[in-house]
Amino acid sequence: MAPLDGEEPKPLSILQSDEEEEEEIATTTTTTTNNNNSPTTTTTTIEQPTDQTHHHLRSTNTTLTIRQITSRGLSFQLWPAASTLLSLLDQPNTTPLRHLLSSLPLPHPPPLRLLELGSGTGLAGIAAAATLPASVTLTDLPHVLPNLTHNADANISAVRSLGGDVRVRPLRWGNGDDDDHRSVSEEFGGFDVVMASDVVYYDSLFEPLLETLRFLVVGEVVLVMAHLRRWKKDSVFFGKARRFFDVKVIHSDPPLPGSRKGVTVYSFKQRRK
Repeated sequence: MAPLDGEEPKPLSILQSDEEEEEEIATTTTTTTNNNNSPTTTTTTIEQPTDQTHHHLRSTNTTLTIRQITSRGLSFQLWPAASTLLSLLDQPNTTPLRHLLSSLPLPHPPPLRLLELGSGTGLAGIAAAATLPASVTLTDLPHVLPNLTHNADANISAVRSLGGDVRVRPLRWGNGDDDDHRSVSEEFGGFDVVMASDVVYYDSLFEPLLETLRFLVVGEVVLVMAHLRRWKKDSVFFGKARRFFDVKVIHSDPPLPGSRKGVTVYSFKQRRK
């Protein structure tokens, strides 16, 4: 998930320390002495403000409930690209995205197997599970998973009633030979679709993201990426991606209020040598 148009990103060093910072926000420890002059330690959990948002899917007559915790950072907020994917998924077979996904050859019985990268709050992945329907694996960094799991659990009954499923797993971008990559791939027997929204923002993460995509998006697997361009440097990522993938625009939103750009949805497929 990414910041709004024109907002400067946090340094990578701050991004990497989010987990530790959030633990400090979540609890506070106080040491006092009792009547016997013995120290007593009390740990208090601080309630952080949350925002429950509700998203009605007309195609399935279902409402998804998503919790945001905006004080926790970018990964705990909703961003425009996820909303665009939800809107496209909620229009059965009338959008290029739905047509692309419905035409994929499946080497296994339905449903579609989909992995979402950088899921954040999980809105787009959960919507895909409900509308396609699909068996969806939501992934993100470990410190994001508790809220992501909360949102998956809040919607799992509705998703399963529609023939889909959702689960949550950790996945750090980068080396495709590490345990995270191998475990998500082996546990579910591979994926038909990889999906991502607003994941191109820190230029220091372009290479790790590309490494993960090169591991996952192989053969007939297709990547669906929704992106709102915020900086000129974003084009560097897409230039590098075209060395390994055939990249096509399958949808473009009109510009957002206050921005010269709207969300663009791309498909990526492995380039044939």
